[in-house]
This record gives sequence, structure tokens and C-alpha cells, in this order.
Amino acid sequence: MPAPASHELEVIRAVDVTPHMRRVTLNILPGSDFPTDQASAYFKLLFPVPGQDRPLMRTYTIRAQRGAEIDVDFALHEPAGMASHWAKTAEPGDRIQIRGPGPKKMLNHDADWFLLAGDMTSLPAISVNLAQLPAHARGHAVIEITDPADVQDLARPAGIELHWVHAPSADPSGQRLLTAVQGLDWMAGTPSVWVACEFNSMRALRQHFRDYADIPKSHFYISSYWKMGANEDDHKMAKREDNERWETREAS
Repeated sequence: MPAPASHELEVIRAVDVTPHMRRVTLNILPGSDFPTDQASAYFKLLFPVPGQDRPLMRTYTIRAQRGAEIDVDFALHEPAGMASHWAKTAEPGDRIQIRGPGPKKMLNHDADWFLLAGDMTSLPAISVNLAQLPAHARGHAVIEITDPADVQDLARPAGIELHWVHAPSADPSGQRLLTAVQGLDWMAGTPSVWVACEFNSMRALRQHFRDYADIPKSHFYISSYWKMGANEDDHKMAKREDNERWETREAS
């Protein structure tokens, strides 16, 4: 498989969407073969490390694309990581290398209803998924936010109910998001389920859906976007090992 393409992008502007979400708009420079229609696709920001050949990579989602512009939303937290620090200090004219974009992970629209769940790291992808649902869609979206002021007005069908979960502190047990999902009305018919969140929350929700509902694999996407106390490389390793254990368990 060929390596993902690399591109250089230039900062156009950076604004605070909410107290803990900052949007950086980047310009795709002339001559780039960056593809169109990439909202919700992921890519990697590349940060050079002095004395090392391999840059640090941090994964983010394209929130929107307008011609040669893309919006990238950064969940802000303390202490700030390399990517969130870059977003907080980004100024027009700054340039950054990226790798990607990779494939989109979208809801299966061939469903009777829809359920999305995640935290502020997956809010950009959830937002795109909601906006692209058919007008008749019904269901729920459960989103953890740091502060009530982080609520966003998301485009969505009238039949999709938003549930904002106030999460001012970390939840090592992974139960907070699960509890919110368990409190929902489970609708009749086949759902399309999309979940992306912290590693421990992902594992709790994955077990819940396995035990509670018979959801076709074609209608079920679940992933961890980060792991509490781990950098991206450590999270990637933990995610791979966890997937292998889960797949072995499911096959037995």
C-alpha cells in the first residue's frame, strides 16, 4: 500500500468556536493534489523533532472543506499537547506539513435510526455525520463536553436529538458516556451506530453494544481517538493490542 501523500498547508485564520474548541482554517497551497470533498476524513499533522528523522504525528479530522480551504477543530485542554499548543498560537501565514487525508468513517444511512456518541475529540466527525444525514433521519447523538459553554448549534435533521454530557474532569472508568447512552430510548428497527471517544469509554461502550443489541457489522463503527495518560504512539499500540484481543475473543 503506498504511503499517504504529504501536503503543505498555510494558516488563514484561527478562532475560538467555544471555550475549549479552536478552529484553524488552512489553505491548500497551489499545485497540491489534495482531494476534494474530504469533510470528516482524518489526516496527520507533522511536527519536526530536532535530531530525529521521523516527525511527531497527531491525528485530526477535517471539519469542513470549501474549495482550497479546510477547517480543523482542536479540542483544547491543559496541559496542552503539541497539536493543541500549535492551534492556540497559530497565526495567518504559518505553514504546516500534513499527511493524508485517510478514509472517511461514516454512518451507514441504510438504517431505521441512528445513534452517535463521542467526546470533544470526535465532535468534528460527529458534526459532519449529522449534517449529512437524510432529512427524515431520527435518533440520538450523545456528546461529552468540558463545559456547558462548549455546546454547539449543530446542523442535523429535526428527528435527531442532541444530548450534551457535562464532563469537567477525566473519567478513568469510562462509565460516564456509557451511562448516558444506556439512558436513551432504544428505537425499533436496525440502528446505525457510530462511536469515537477515549479508550476506556470506547471499551465500555463496545461491550455494552455487544451484550445489548445485535447490530450488523456494516452498521457499527467504534473507535478510540485517544487514551488517558498516553501519547498518540502509546495509544496506537494499546489500540492495536486491544483490537487483537477483541477479535480473538469474538472468533472463539
